[in-house]
Amino acid sequence: MAKSAEHPHQFVSRISLVGRSHGAVKTLPGFRKQHHTVPDAVNAATSAFLGKLCAAELADEGEKFFQQAKAALGYKRTDLTLEVASPAATLATKDFSLELAYGLEAADPGRYVVTRTLHSLRHGELVGRPEFNELFAGRFAGIVFSLTKGTRVEAVIDAVEARAGEGGLTVAYPSDCRHCVLAVEGVEAEVICDGATLEMRFPRPGAPRELVEAFAAVRSAFALTRNRVLAGLL
Repeated sequence: MAKSAEHPHQFVSRISLVGRSHGAVKTLPGFRKQHHTVPDAVNAATSAFLGKLCAAELADEGEKFFQQAKAALGYKRTDLTLEVASPAATLATKDFSLELAYGLEAADPGRYVVTRTLHSLRHGELVGRPEFNELFAGRFAGIVFSLTKGTRVEAVIDAVEARAGEGGLTVAYPSDCRHCVLAVEGVEAEVICDGATLEMRFPRPGAPRELVEAFAAVRSAFALTRNRVLAGLL
């Protein structure tokens, strides 16, 4: 059965906090209207082009996070490193890793998305520290949780439908069942299960502690059920 939501340190190392922002390629500082053309497809050449356009902005954001993390958490030189290889950068610290990545939007190559992923948290107590939450306040609007053994989406759907809304747990899904969207009463987030991961998507960004507490509430709802499919998910 899933572990109690009272102890987030028991699962926090398996989660990733994700935040995204979007923009038009032509608004990037490196774009020159006289010389450049807005991408109309996503391929190796246009992705490399994006990497050149966003290099300065990416380096600036990476350096900003480096300095802020060092000051907020009292890190020394040996406690953190920053690697920038546009269109991605990684800030690795003794307590967590933060990845920044630019990519073109598949549905509209003229726009880009910046994905910020916080992962490899060493211990659950970190998300309770005020300085850590202030550092990342408003940065993330999603949590991704890797399912250790994976599961069949159809089995999750059937298990929730068998409960007929009991415990405030409901499910929605497309006809091909490639994923399902779970809702837990009292939790303001969508929970998407694709068989390999669970992703909670919140309507607005929040601090790490807020997101982890909401995720713990979902774990609690799963743990309270006697259905082994749902209880075994988390």
